[in-house]
Amino acid sequence: MMADNKADHTAETPPDADAGAKRPDLPELDEAAAAMVDELMQGLDDPSARAEEAGEEEMTEEDRIARLVKELQMERDEFKDRYMRAVAEAENVRKRAARDKKDAEAYGGTRLARDLLSVHDNLERAMKAADDALRENHASFIEGVELTQRELLNAFAKHKIELVTPEPGEKFDPNRHQAMFEAPVPGAPAGTIIETMQAGFVIADRLLRPALVGVAKGDPDQPAAT
Repeated sequence: MMADNKADHTAETPPDADAGAKRPDLPELDEAAAAMVDELMQGLDDPSARAEEAGEEEMTEEDRIARLVKELQMERDEFKDRYMRAVAEAENVRKRAARDKKDAEAYGGTRLARDLLSVHDNLERAMKAADDALRENHASFIEGVELTQRELLNAFAKHKIELVTPEPGEKFDPNRHQAMFEAPVPGAPAGTIIETMQAGFVIADRLLRPALVGVAKGDPDQPAAT
């Protein structure tokens, strides 16, 4: 019985801990694979290998920091781009608002002015229809009509509304005049105004209504207007 126990105790004794790490028997490994396994097993207890591995971990941390810095720089550039775009948009809005305000001040009365042009035309026709007898017999009435017309023109002037009344001989301007007829007139160069049928109006630099005019037709004896 004692011999059996001794044999069992001997069989259960663990292998010597000082034997060191050994390459396991891996069947069917070629020489290159076996060499890689040997190098790996030797590096487990090699201090220099552990130092090299620690250095690799340190470089990995630096790479991580560098990547974080790069991400922060990209985020900064993105916010800077968005900020610059917002500033540019705000500036455009400010300019548009200033332009709209300026246009409102200059052209805000355009619609009302167009409605009042017919009032001016009627007063103008009334004044042209008044003959000498009517002016003599109804001087107060004529004076009232003239005063009303002047006041209307003064109100127009306050809002930068001005008459366009081309004189005979003035060059025809399609941007301000509208030709109602064309006729040959001796001594009148072609393209010049020979008659103003109805005055035009401008508000600031914008045309409200073109002046209705007659234009001289080409005359072989006269040069064209320049």
